[in-house]
Amino acid sequence: MTDGGAVVRIPWRVVAVTGASMSPALRPGDWLIVRRGGRVRVGDIVVARHPERPDTLTVKRATFRDGAGWWLESDDQRARGRRDSWNWGAVPDELVVGRVVARYWPPSRISVFRPPA
Repeated sequence: MTDGGAVVRIPWRVVAVTGASMSPALRPGDWLIVRRGGRVRVGDIVVARHPERPDTLTVKRATFRDGAGWWLESDDQRARGRRDSWNWGAVPDELVVGRVVARYWPPSRISVFRPPA
């Protein structure tokens, strides 16, 4: 998007959850609002570019940070098809798109995700 020649970067993005690896916090069919950039803290749910398939986004929990990047894990380690830092290692900062701030769909599950204390 441009505004008189200047690029306008929208700080929000929406993504859909498609797998069960983040159950019970997130379920397939949930739609999320993601704050691009900004500070990620341990315990945050984040969206990142998949380290093995950069055109694909993945939703995971940030469990710790080391020199190589963020260790991102699934909440349900037994979920079918689960892939996370146990498979890829730490995810470099430049692949972390942003922090999940809210779920807006379905209406019965609307919630705000606050940063951990």
